[in-house]
Formats: sequence, C-alpha cells, structure tokens
Amino acid sequence: MASAPTPELPRFALDLKVCVLANRWGTRRAVGVAFGIVSRLGDGVFWYALMLALALADGRRGASAAAHMAATGLGALLLYRVLKRWTRRPRPFHACPGVVAHVAPLDEFSFPSGHTLQAVGFTIVALAWYPGLAPLLLGFTSLVAMSRVVLGLHYPSDVLAAIGLGSVLGCASLWLAGLI
Repeated sequence: MASAPTPELPRFALDLKVCVLANRWGTRRAVGVAFGIVSRLGDGVFWYALMLALALADGRRGASAAAHMAATGLGALLLYRVLKRWTRRPRPFHACPGVVAHVAPLDEFSFPSGHTLQAVGFTIVALAWYPGLAPLLLGFTSLVAMSRVVLGLHYPSDVLAAIGLGSVLGCASLWLAGLI
C-alpha cells in the first residue's frame, strides 16, 4: 500500500531539512556501513547480549537486571506498535524526494522510532542497576538514534519523540520496580 506524502507545512521544514542532510551524509560508504552495523546491533543483538552478559557475570543481581530490561523492552515494543498503527506516518524514503533507505526497514511506518525507544528504555534501566556502563550505553544509544535518520528510516522528530517516550517508559519501569 502506497503511503501519502508528508505535508510540507512550515513546522515540518526543519525536520525535513535535517532528514535530507543526514541521509546524504549516509551515502558516504564508511558512514552508511557504520550506521548500518549500529542499526543491526540495535535490532536487539546488542541488548540481548548485554542482558545475557549481566546475568552470567553478576548472578542473581544480573539476572534481575536483565529481567527488568526485558520487561521494559516488552512495554516499549507494545507501545511503539500501537503508535505506529495509530499515526501511520510514512517513512522519509517513501515521502521525501532525495531520501533513500540505506537499509531495509523492519516495518512500514515511521513514527516513533522503535529502535530509539527501546534503546533509551533499556539504557535507563541498565544504568539504574549498573551506572558504570554509562559511557558504553549512552554512546551506543546516541548512535542508534542517529542511525535512524542517517539511514533514511526516520525523521528527526520520530527519534526525538522516541527519546521522550523511552525516557518516560524507562523511568516508569524504575518507579514500578521501586528503584526510584
């Protein structure tokens, strides 16, 4: 099913401009390959490996942290699927001339960025348990968020919304677990 183009309203002009510029940067081979790898790791491989490593390295505490991350991830998955079906925002490579998808998307719609929502939620929970992981997790999460725009799969506003949603979800998860 073909998606309708995104309206060119003034409030979306900056969003579109940043999207096109970032996507052009992704046409450089090294940039496209690097962000493609980050994106693939952000599909879940990185997070599942982290959960497994925590459980193996820190016994019961690590297993509890991994279970907490998994529960938060499930909440993020459900939330982003509902929002994508509800908003049905076309991906930039479908709606914006000059934007190409450098990798295949995992689903049809753009809003919000599921990769970013998951990464932020996972990071907040993991850092509550293991603050020493901040340099690794904050760096990786930032790269995941950037990759979504560079690869032509999301608008910057999709990523910013996902950062906000992931932050709320991660903090709510910590609150429900009694960690804040």
